[in-house]
Amino acid sequence: MIRKYLILLIAFFLPAVLLAQLPKYSNEFLNIGVGARAFGMSHSVLATTTDVTAGYWNPAGLTGLETDADIGLMHAEYFAGIAKYDYAGFAIRIDEQSAGAFTLIRFGIDDIPNTLELIDKDGNLRYDRISTFSAADYGFLFSYARTSKIVGLSYGGNVKLIHRKIGDFATAWGFGFDIAGRYVLNRWSFAVNIRDVTSTFNAWNFNTSELEDVFAITGNEIPQNSLELTMPRILMGAARSFRLHEDFNLLAELDADLTLDGKQNVLVKTAVFSIDPHMGLELDYKRLVFLRLGMGKIKMVPDYDQKDSFNSQPNLGIGIHFRNFTVDYALTDIANQSIAPYSNIFSLKYSFNRPGSSD
Repeated sequence: MIRKYLILLIAFFLPAVLLAQLPKYSNEFLNIGVGARAFGMSHSVLATTTDVTAGYWNPAGLTGLETDADIGLMHAEYFAGIAKYDYAGFAIRIDEQSAGAFTLIRFGIDDIPNTLELIDKDGNLRYDRISTFSAADYGFLFSYARTSKIVGLSYGGNVKLIHRKIGDFATAWGFGFDIAGRYVLNRWSFAVNIRDVTSTFNAWNFNTSELEDVFAITGNEIPQNSLELTMPRILMGAARSFRLHEDFNLLAELDADLTLDGKQNVLVKTAVFSIDPHMGLELDYKRLVFLRLGMGKIKMVPDYDQKDSFNSQPNLGIGIHFRNFTVDYALTDIANQSIAPYSNIFSLKYSFNRPGSSD
């Protein structure tokens, strides 16, 4: 028994011991988000997501899956199309009490020129010797959720496998866990998702055989391997639905992201923790047409005269549900109020029932 508790203490406190020695910001691509619905509501979907994207936002929400299975896809581009961001997810209801999901996320830059062989041994420029490589991050999430014996309460979690690759020069593997819960009471719903609950470690391995000459000329130290640490992040959300008319329903949600890795540039920040609030609204007509509005990235930004001014990022989204298909669109940063550029996000979802099941 003593040995069991000792192992648990080591698992939870080891990240804090290593924090001062390891880079503590890693796997940021996993914080971008999935699904145009979430982007239109400024990521304020933690308590209300019950489709395939719940595998990413809150795995406990998978128990609310209304069909036998969901398939979700999303593609987005950043930095004038240089970086590609792709998402694919599959969720399935296992039985009346449980559900599972698989999520794949890729963020990468492709066709990067490799000019290491541009100049041959005679000093001639050889453009035919230019090759290309990709720098890409991959996230694989395996989700499971189950309803508890307490009415309205469900719980779930993710097992995360991270793979990062920079051509043939460097690769990294990481492993981590998320745990989550969701509670529904009448028209209210509450949720919490603790990401990287025991911290997620990325172990890098560098192949510098092709770069040894460059490192020698520049006087830089040749790296061999490295570790990165992703600290826990606590996501919390509360939502309520309002029946405006027999055909119209309004959903309002307020979420907050709590981090414990020092002061960040968010609305509430201290030396110990930081809180980033964001909110979203969703108005639907007969669950067929959806209009969404969100407000996120709320912070105080210094002006040229060093006075702080309020800054935020408003987002807008629409959705159309027809039979088994759902198409969502989001335009981030409407009115160009924040320092972030415009982004057009599209996502597609298909829901289906197994043969012989009821619609």
